[in-house]
Amino acid sequence: MGSQGHGQVQRWQDRWWAVGLLVLVVWVGIRLAFDGWSGWPGILVGGLVYAGFMTWLVMRRRRRDARAVGTDAARVPELERRIARNGELPEDPAEQAAMIRLIRRREEKLRRNRWWAFPLLALLFFGTPVLWFASGNVGAGLWGLAFGAAFLGWMVWFNRRFVRRMAGMRQRIEGVGGGVVTGPVAGPAAGSVNGSVTGPAGGAEGFAPGAR
Repeated sequence: MGSQGHGQVQRWQDRWWAVGLLVLVVWVGIRLAFDGWSGWPGILVGGLVYAGFMTWLVMRRRRRDARAVGTDAARVPELERRIARNGELPEDPAEQAAMIRLIRRREEKLRRNRWWAFPLLALLFFGTPVLWFASGNVGAGLWGLAFGAAFLGWMVWFNRRFVRRMAGMRQRIEGVGGGVVTGPVAGPAAGSVNGSVTGPAGGAEGFAPGAR
């Protein structure tokens, strides 16, 4: 199920070089704000290394998600945007099923990782300012505390909103009380009538290999 097959053109923001450039700009900007311009060569080199690693990580995650839910890696960011905005549903029933599988994959990861992810972020964002205070850099410590509090607050708000919108999008596709998604499919499908799928989209039997 390719992006071109759906008449979709991948946004430039979703391309690997755009992801790397964004990470590089954010990294260099934050480091320059705290350390000043005197160390810009080292900051730039470190930013390039970090941006390269994060770009590889994001692209690897997209490829794994695509294989797990049965779509192309180029379509994963668009599906995630629609879920986050509670936006328009895909017209293709097969892509609706892929969206359901992506939602369930995200929900499973959130349940599995929430016990350690937020404590680790809190330790990172509040532990670093403590080190700055200990070294006598009060200004950097105050900025770090303010940034950490704002970022963690935003993360909690965004996470809760995303969970609600995932549930809402899944309900819109499946229907209240377990609706169905019908449409032509390629290959045999259990419970099909006249070539249309009549089972719930993306149920346990609908997971592609490696989805869990």
